[in-house]
Amino acid sequence: MPTQIPPPMLSAQLERFAVDLQLVVRERNQARAAVRKARLGTLLRLAAAAELKDDDTGVHILRMGHYAALIAAAYGMPPDYCENILYASRMHDIGKIGIPDAILKKPGPLTDEEWVVMKTHPEIGAALLDDSDVPLFQMASQIALTHHEKFDGSGYPSGLRGSEIPLSGRIVAVADYFDALTMDRCYRPALPMEKAFNMLRANACVHFDPSVVQAFFEAKHKILDIRTRINRGEEVSAT
Repeated sequence: MPTQIPPPMLSAQLERFAVDLQLVVRERNQARAAVRKARLGTLLRLAAAAELKDDDTGVHILRMGHYAALIAAAYGMPPDYCENILYASRMHDIGKIGIPDAILKKPGPLTDEEWVVMKTHPEIGAALLDDSDVPLFQMASQIALTHHEKFDGSGYPSGLRGSEIPLSGRIVAVADYFDALTMDRCYRPALPMEKAFNMLRANACVHFDPSVVQAFFEAKHKILDIRTRINRGEEVSAT
């Protein structure tokens, strides 16, 4: 006959097993969080390096990350989505790390051959960010691949149209466009704010999802406030 464990002793053992299991799960979750944090830091630094290749100070990705989060909130997305896009959007052009400086910094128009090379950066970026089960990095890969798609189907790399483009890509397209228009570039000075607003309105239903453009204008005052604060060098917390 096998030795039977008295019920009180069995109950104590089960309690110890439960405590041990909770400890293992907690340690596993902490380890995963540490890995995610380390990977995020590495990828954000790589994204900043790619932005510096494009003859910028690197502040562009900080501004448009906040713009994207504010647009997402105005669109009605939940807080966790807004927090993810705040960071994921900053990696939208990470694929430019693979584009030659002679193309990125060219002051004049690109040749057809140069445009072919430039148009590879979404797929390079998506490949760098792919292969993860973490929602933040999944969104970052999605954004990198689709932020140059256009609402009318004339964008690249896949010619997606309308709702075929993920919402994150549609939001970042608007945020990126507005910030690019209102900053100095190697090939032109920053445009006046009202002209940028008019260009954004004019491209609703063509390049941009009109509902995302509407969300941009609903968040416009917050976006301009964030822009001013970042340009002053102020610390800006997550929106």
